[in-house]
Amino acid sequence: MPAGGLSSSADGLSYVDKHTYPARHFTAADGIRLVPGGSSVRAGAFLARGVVCMPPMYINAGAYIDEGTMVDSHALVGSCAQIGKRVHLSAAAQIGGVLEPVNASPVVIEDDVLVGGNCGVYEGAIVRKGAVLAAGTILTRGTPVFNLVNGEVLRATDELPLIIPENAVVVPGSRAVTKGKGQAWGLSLYAAVIVKYRDDKTSLSTTLEDLLR
Repeated sequence: MPAGGLSSSADGLSYVDKHTYPARHFTAADGIRLVPGGSSVRAGAFLARGVVCMPPMYINAGAYIDEGTMVDSHALVGSCAQIGKRVHLSAAAQIGGVLEPVNASPVVIEDDVLVGGNCGVYEGAIVRKGAVLAAGTILTRGTPVFNLVNGEVLRATDELPLIIPENAVVVPGSRAVTKGKGQAWGLSLYAAVIVKYRDDKTSLSTTLEDLLR
């Protein structure tokens, strides 16, 4: 083990890490539901009361997770990511950090957002309150988001990250390549698409998760 490191083998689990990054330990008084099964929360992460962690999941240093949020199995919350209240990070969702890879600003997921399974939100993207990211949606600084509702294309700029509007429902889509070999070969590129804005019907589809908490 390198100098200045730490290790542990308590409860049959073992690790070797830098002494500045131990795993966090919780008690019932913290009000966190951490289901057994291989999850890890690093020291320096903040979890508010009522957060639910389903195994196995991982929360990195500096992350902030607010009240009533569920971090589902195989989900990752990257370093310094900011997650609001009553967010559902579905199975295998990936929220990028600022340390790996190095990035200037954290990903922000605001209150009441549903992040579907296998979604990825990276490079400082901001998802506003109440938005829904359908399974498989990927958001980065270079991802164009085509808004079918009002006919605009959302992109990050030099000054601002990619921002998903409040209550937007975003699904994975594609756009045709219209030049050169891409056109000749009939290729398409990935694109995120806003197909509607959240309404009562959309909200009803998320009721089941409340019953499971």
